[in-house]
Amino acid sequence: MALDPSYVGRTYPPTDPYEVGREKIREFAEAIGESNPAYTDTEAAKALGHPDVIAPPTFVFAITFKAAGQVIADPQLGLDFSRVVHGDQKFSYTRPVRSGDRLTVTSTIEAIKSMAGNDIIDIRGEVHDEAGEHVVTALTKLVARAAEEG
Repeated sequence: MALDPSYVGRTYPPTDPYEVGREKIREFAEAIGESNPAYTDTEAAKALGHPDVIAPPTFVFAITFKAAGQVIADPQLGLDFSRVVHGDQKFSYTRPVRSGDRLTVTSTIEAIKSMAGNDIIDIRGEVHDEAGEHVVTALTKLVARAAEEG
């Protein structure tokens, strides 16, 4: 059953703050094989004009995808997560994520469409710091594959 396009524009409540830590950034950088010292060395980050270590650009996926869980779990939307694959991901930064940030994410359904029996949903995650300043926008595309006929 196709997703209801009237849900486009629906915004979900902001998440609780996520505190970004140096160790989480270091672990993430190591996990993706990123060796930029700005991700692990405070002095190297400061030399580049940052107040502390910064996170690799894809670090924020962990918190924006978790926030998108509000959309995924919305029983009124009716998305069958067992059929979902991650279709695409884009980030648009105002500034880097840095150690010590306390970030919240507000998710909004940007688009819903059906193609060849597949439901495609675009979710925008707006990430703000504790002062309410925009940090990054994450755009996540999920595809709910069509049920196999049998």
